[in-house]
Amino acid sequence: MVRLPLQRNGGAGGLTLGNNAMIRSALPVLLALSCTIPLAACGGEADTRQSVRAVGSSTVYPFATTVAESFARSNPEFGSPIIEATGTGGGINLFCSGVGANTPDIANASRRMERSEFAACQANGVTEVVELPIGYDGLAMASAQGGITMNLTPEIVYRALAANPYGEPQTARTWRDVDPSLPATPILVYGPPSTSGTRDSFEELVLLPGCDSNPQMQALAESDEARHDEVCTRVRNDGAYVDQGEQDNLIVQKIRGNPNAVGVFGYSYLQQNAEALQGLPINGVLPTFETISSEEYPGARSMYLYIKKAHLDAIPGLRQLIGHWVETMQQEGGPLAQRGHIGNQAAGMARARLVAEQFPTITAADLTH
Repeated sequence: MVRLPLQRNGGAGGLTLGNNAMIRSALPVLLALSCTIPLAACGGEADTRQSVRAVGSSTVYPFATTVAESFARSNPEFGSPIIEATGTGGGINLFCSGVGANTPDIANASRRMERSEFAACQANGVTEVVELPIGYDGLAMASAQGGITMNLTPEIVYRALAANPYGEPQTARTWRDVDPSLPATPILVYGPPSTSGTRDSFEELVLLPGCDSNPQMQALAESDEARHDEVCTRVRNDGAYVDQGEQDNLIVQKIRGNPNAVGVFGYSYLQQNAEALQGLPINGVLPTFETISSEEYPGARSMYLYIKKAHLDAIPGLRQLIGHWVETMQQEGGPLAQRGHIGNQAAGMARARLVAEQFPTITAADLTH
């Protein structure tokens, strides 16, 4: 077995667990999280561990735990994978902190890695990064069944939630203040924090298009990009938008208990709670399996795994887990589909199979940000 040196880079601070509630809910996946894994967190000096460790997106989390549990059942010779919900940005930061047994093997991401993040990986010695496309999710806006209903647009959402819409003071208190066709109900949206890939997607797919519907904002993007991004993506902090942390399940609970509240989360959470929640249309299109897979729905987004190639033959089961991911993704009506996962189209699936066989690495030029 190739041995990985213990190494601490980039200020990650060693082993950091994600959302405790999520971790407790996936105890079978975390059976390997004990001092039988000789990591520094257990006080040992050994230089490897016996379980794959993945960190990152809360949206990818239910899919990752599903694959991990299936992998553990069918591959008992390997330790149960450790899955942690840290948010996409936090997960990529941990992933890029260095190479070694005390760093993650996989970053689960509900958006593509940014070039600045890739540069941080390179600077910290994570020079070989593999990107695996794992399908689609939708950025759903939803309310409780029988609760508030609205036909939203990116412009409406931006004007309702921006701290300073189009650079002006935020004065809207109700949805009707934003658009006269909407109910005179106080604006209350539960959503993800700035560290979340879901929040990144919300900004990219909804807030920025809504902001740039204004010609002055388009011009500002050319003259002062930093100011443009601040005006277009900074959300209000007066209670109309409530950051619920990396806990999509908590957002679901909040809107189930309040018929006037709206939630922002991954489509899989809407699909799993369909008896209690209803999706809200954006530009007249509801978030559904069909509209997301066709990318007709404005909130459709891709999901990825980032894999540390230096760990492939050093961490037992890593190569096999990636193969299991791709195998499970191809099962029509299988466990991932039952969780709301929307698979790749033919070209994306062919790419995923290639990655699982050859593990090609990406360069900065491959990334769009």
